[in-house]
Amino acid sequence: MIRISLDLMGGDFGPEVVIPGAAKALERHPGVSFVMFGQQEKCAPILARYPTLRERSVFHHCEIAVAMDEKPSQALRRGRYKSSMWKAIEAVKAKEADVAVSAGNTGALMAMSLFCLRTMANIERPALAGIWPTLKGESIVLDVGATIGADAQQLLDFAVMGGAMARALFEIERPMVGLLNVGVEEVKGQEEVKEAGRLIREAGLDTINYYGFVEGDDLGRGTVDVVVTEGFTGNVALKTAEGTARQIAQYLRSAMSRTLLARLGYLLAKEAFDRLREKMDPRKVNGAVFLGLNGIVIKSHGGTDAEGFAAAIDVGYDMARNGLTQKIENDLKEYHARHSSSAGPEAA
Repeated sequence: MIRISLDLMGGDFGPEVVIPGAAKALERHPGVSFVMFGQQEKCAPILARYPTLRERSVFHHCEIAVAMDEKPSQALRRGRYKSSMWKAIEAVKAKEADVAVSAGNTGALMAMSLFCLRTMANIERPALAGIWPTLKGESIVLDVGATIGADAQQLLDFAVMGGAMARALFEIERPMVGLLNVGVEEVKGQEEVKEAGRLIREAGLDTINYYGFVEGDDLGRGTVDVVVTEGFTGNVALKTAEGTARQIAQYLRSAMSRTLLARLGYLLAKEAFDRLREKMDPRKVNGAVFLGLNGIVIKSHGGTDAEGFAAAIDVGYDMARNGLTQKIENDLKEYHARHSSSAGPEAA
């Protein structure tokens, strides 16, 4: 049984989206149970509409809800132990839940997760890994905003953690991993990226298949299973892709309603347009994972609806069911054991 803790107050709409989203997720995964944290007066009336979900859940009242515009430092100071976000994360630390899911303030969620769960051994910075739709299916991109800037060793750690996530989510034995760069030639790019490529090649890890450098257009092509970059570049790429998808959707709506002939053409091709709309639906790939922590925390988009939040729960369910944390720990141990032995007694 997978136990999922939920921050009911997170996101732009709080329990009005989170609770219906949990109900949808329960329909897809009847074996899960939920530990819910939120303000009683706001959550109880909504939860009462979903009796099956209520039976599969334990609710805990929390006095404080972290605001979406609250600075991480403020969220940590202002009674964090009483907030629904902190309690949801703490449930993972206490082994009362296998994964925590929140649509709340990203910075506050990162800070609280780091403060509560701590990073794994030999991990200096965690990464936020997002699921990316491609022409071939889906891939993983990290970091998409948790850490701005990264050195070569941190990029290698991201590659190891992203590979473990691909194994857990896509069930690929040896995922293909690429480093995002301004060109595929080895002489191009920042020194940190070139050095990271050298480190990954020399590591010779059995858990990943290093492809080399990839460019921006490779993200949509699905050239590799995992794309590694630092948080500033990853977040810009993510927001650009989301904006482009909305832009194309708006273009299509305008074009299809412009003339009678265009509307007739839309009706004739409705099935194809429906498939395109579903493929471009950002809700289908909602749910980013904080990697490198001693526990699983999923960040849902703050403005998503119930279907999107259910997708974030789906990601958390898959990560917990397939042992994401253990896979990352094992892969990191393998790398550092091999690195220590190859470095010789001087490194010790």
